[in-house]
Amino acid sequence: MIQANTAPLPVRLDGLRVAITAGAGGIGRVLADGFAACGARVFVCDVDPDALAACPYPSMRADMETVEGCEGFVDAAIAQLGGLDALVNNAGIAGPTARVEDVTPEALSRTMKIDLEAMFHCARRAVPALRAAGGGSIINLSSAAGRFGFPLRSPYAAAKWGVIGFTKSLAIELGTDGIRVNAILPGLVAGDRIRRVLEAKAQANGRSFAEQEADALKNVSLRCYVTPHDITNMALYLCSPFGATISGQSMAVDGDMQSLM
Repeated sequence: MIQANTAPLPVRLDGLRVAITAGAGGIGRVLADGFAACGARVFVCDVDPDALAACPYPSMRADMETVEGCEGFVDAAIAQLGGLDALVNNAGIAGPTARVEDVTPEALSRTMKIDLEAMFHCARRAVPALRAAGGGSIINLSSAAGRFGFPLRSPYAAAKWGVIGFTKSLAIELGTDGIRVNAILPGLVAGDRIRRVLEAKAQANGRSFAEQEADALKNVSLRCYVTPHDITNMALYLCSPFGATISGQSMAVDGDMQSLM
């Protein structure tokens, strides 16, 4: 049985100035905790007031569906931290689970805005500060859906494939500035979100949750979920001196997933 590591990667990131979108709860909160445990200074945003109220880090409410929310967050992070060394584009939504003919234009637009366009707007605002710092790191959260087809989840998959193209293009563009850009592609992340996704797919397919879950896990060589801590450790590695020459990469953290169903 694979045992999840819940301790952050033992690297020192003392004084590293890190902005994390959707960082007050879920995967984002684990990312923030991991960076802080390694000595980094973090500033986060979220749309969940309860998560923000419980967040111990400097934070603000920001809606990643809007350009103003993205730009306002990055501007506030730079002001709060006195500059910026790393941006973690973590915000995302699951989007609709439906056949393409049943996906509304509104659902498609919202998924693309939050899961792809927000990364562009945040990066666009962050690059001058990263350049002024002498270089830095941008990490974009994609998904296993960014390299596999994902039936009934076409808006989400389209956005996450877009993240890969954006990441690679930006890495080439910013390489001479010493700014590294990478994507992390989580597989099946243990928690309420994947349960809701599998429940929706089970209902759409007329199956039980157990059947849908078993079908999902049989496509993972290690037959396991991954955890937010696994994702965090990859992010810490990429932002640390150990990742100093890694850029333009799509790093799968998925237990060797072979396909999505």
